[in-house]
Amino acid sequence: MRLIHALLCCAAALSLPVHAFDLQGHRGARGLAPENTLPAFERALEIGVTTLELDVGMTADGVVVISHDPYLNPSITRDAAGQWLQGARGPLLKTLNFAQLQAYDVGRINPDTPYAKTFNLQQPRDGARIPALAALFDRVKALRADGVRFNIETKINPLQPDDTVGPEVMTRALLKVVRDAGMTQRVAVQSFDWRTLRLVRQLEPSVPTVYLTIQTANNDNLQTGEWTAGPKFADHGSAPKMVKAGGGAVWSPNGGAVTESLVKEAQSLGLKVIPWTINTAADMERLVGWGVDGIITDYPDRLRAVMQARGLPLPAPVTRN
Repeated sequence: MRLIHALLCCAAALSLPVHAFDLQGHRGARGLAPENTLPAFERALEIGVTTLELDVGMTADGVVVISHDPYLNPSITRDAAGQWLQGARGPLLKTLNFAQLQAYDVGRINPDTPYAKTFNLQQPRDGARIPALAALFDRVKALRADGVRFNIETKINPLQPDDTVGPEVMTRALLKVVRDAGMTQRVAVQSFDWRTLRLVRQLEPSVPTVYLTIQTANNDNLQTGEWTAGPKFADHGSAPKMVKAGGGAVWSPNGGAVTESLVKEAQSLGLKVIPWTINTAADMERLVGWGVDGIITDYPDRLRAVMQARGLPLPAPVTRN
């Protein structure tokens, strides 16, 4: 009887669906192509990813665009004359309408910056522009990448409220673009600013919310309550408990702050754990060994190699038309 019971248990286990590891291309594939541009997303799709990770902001005329910074970043931005922007930062996105924004080229990194040395494998694509979110959805549809998901970060900072539109304006505009594209079932919304996540849960409960955290010596969004819309680390004792209390589905910590015990704690609370931004094979191996549910990386090709070596199912590559 014990043998029969063991065989039945084994058969049941084999019939369960294979765990889908979430391979997320950070800003498309920042290590290989200009970040948050259509070429970067196409490169990620060519490699084969589960999810396209990206950031959004808004222009003066209300267009939801894909950009990590709330301003034009001089390290990656040239004007219509081909000159690199000067100073610490360029114009705020919210001060430019979409047509004005399209005058700027974000197809390569300024070679004289430390940023260029960090991503020396990135292949430039001169002429790339900051795209509208709707344009990415259209491109993915045109490529028939039907299984690919989107992890969209609202770039909003409660400590710098004048840099962007407010959380409700941004969240409503983002969700409208998602609904209009018919992508509600393929999108998750992530943020360090948990106000937007609370709004997503109220306005579109079917969309998963991803709670971003950073805990370093110089930066921590869990301590004072501004970023988390009230709750503090001291109230809960761990990041996973804070995310669970906030109603999150996914905890996305910086790679340096996650431990194997925290992964297990989060998963015991019913959360998925998807660390960012993991770029070395050694770190990928360690986190996969801990059982994380996915990884956000600038180099999806490296993560695919790690996954393949471990026998994990690989997302299908998508060929450009």
